[in-house]
Amino acid sequence: MATLADLATERTELSPEDIDDLQALVAEWSLLSDLAFSDLTLYLPTWNDGGFVVGAQVRPTTGPTRVPQDIVGQFNPKGRKPAIDRALSTRQPVLDRHALRPLVPQSEEAYPIVRNGKVIAVMARHDGIESRSEGTLETNYLEAFDHLAIMASKGDFPMGPGVGRISSPPRVGDGLLRIDEEGVVIFASPNAVSACHRLGLAFGIDGQHLANTLMRLTRRPGPANESLMIVAGGRAAGETEVENAGAVMTLRSIPLNSDGERCGALILLRDVSELRRRENALLTKDATIREIHHRVKNNLQTVAALLRLQSRRSDSEEVRQALEEAQRRVAAIATVHETLAHEPGTYVDFDEVAERLALMVRDVTRGMRKGTISIQGSFGVLRSEQATALAMALTELMSNAVEHGIALRETDGAVIVKAHRTNELVVTIEDDGPGLPAGGIVDGLGLSIVRTIITQDLRGSLTISAREGGGTIARVAIPMVSQS
Repeated sequence: MATLADLATERTELSPEDIDDLQALVAEWSLLSDLAFSDLTLYLPTWNDGGFVVGAQVRPTTGPTRVPQDIVGQFNPKGRKPAIDRALSTRQPVLDRHALRPLVPQSEEAYPIVRNGKVIAVMARHDGIESRSEGTLETNYLEAFDHLAIMASKGDFPMGPGVGRISSPPRVGDGLLRIDEEGVVIFASPNAVSACHRLGLAFGIDGQHLANTLMRLTRRPGPANESLMIVAGGRAAGETEVENAGAVMTLRSIPLNSDGERCGALILLRDVSELRRRENALLTKDATIREIHHRVKNNLQTVAALLRLQSRRSDSEEVRQALEEAQRRVAAIATVHETLAHEPGTYVDFDEVAERLALMVRDVTRGMRKGTISIQGSFGVLRSEQATALAMALTELMSNAVEHGIALRETDGAVIVKAHRTNELVVTIEDDGPGLPAGGIVDGLGLSIVRTIITQDLRGSLTISAREGGGTIARVAIPMVSQS
């Protein structure tokens, strides 16, 4: 589906600044739709003045939709939408209200979006409240919509980022307060009253000075929360949080004005106590998991150190070699757990792990005189269980390349590890050593372990072949799955 920016660029003569203004409006106009109980549609005048193309639409969460179909991109020639035509030509809102219900539209209404004396779009409001009874809540919502729609037409809404920023901004249905220019509450929706009660307010919020009341409920020592005073007082647009021992509430302020004069504000609020409790529980769980990884890493490193000490004391070359191989395998697993101990979540950046494994193999491989191990390409991010298995296999293959390819040579040698990832992860480990033995490869314990890990744990494949120009190349291919 074409975006607002695409449609405006391809089918209108709007400037980039005009398009930015319309995108800012569309980012906020779900608030208008909810207050109006109506669908809203944005009509863009086409470049040849032949009509309008629908650039965006939004449906209310507070009532049923009158426009269930997707009409974005639809062209309407001039004459098909009389209210839209009039709003474009007069640069004035075109309203059609009931005589006895002056807040309720009888038909489609139109609000020109005027910037620098030019109509850059027309916002249409569909008659969606006709079947809904009009009580105190509906009256206040509709009055608030009238204020904001006129402000949007003149460029006074939306108001930019304002004071503060929160991760869970409230919507109309979460709770709405209207305050006058002095900051006194003149209307509170039922959900807003409930949220205030959960915060600890024992009496009604109507008639109370909102900022002072919320400051008392926070019971925080130290200087006053300046952002709370500004937002709750409706003095500027912005977002903030109110928190005490019992609850957490988010606030959003939208100042209202009429003919340039401040006339109060809308305060949206939401009780996010349960959301914060879950976030804290996740943080605690994450910290616990990382602590477990840290302790496992420490224990594995202790085991590796004991194996190293035991290998040095052994008089048997065969036993010493077996203990050194076991030490490398344990150290490889410890490296993965060390990464998990510092990174939140269940995924591991394996590039960092590979670099550590290369250093570890180079440092602990017995008999290595000269040579280097280099990593090329990127492994990307792997699930922790994939990372642990691949770390063991990669350590074994690098160790084999060092021991049988370059460790006992008098001249310099190199082991190169290359990683390439698409829908599968392909890793090659190549050396420039003497190559494969004349009788072919005979799987020892290490290579048997590698084959088992790659084919069973990673569902991949392993091939070992002669390298062009001399040496050996091991190729590992592992299917990748989405992190989602």
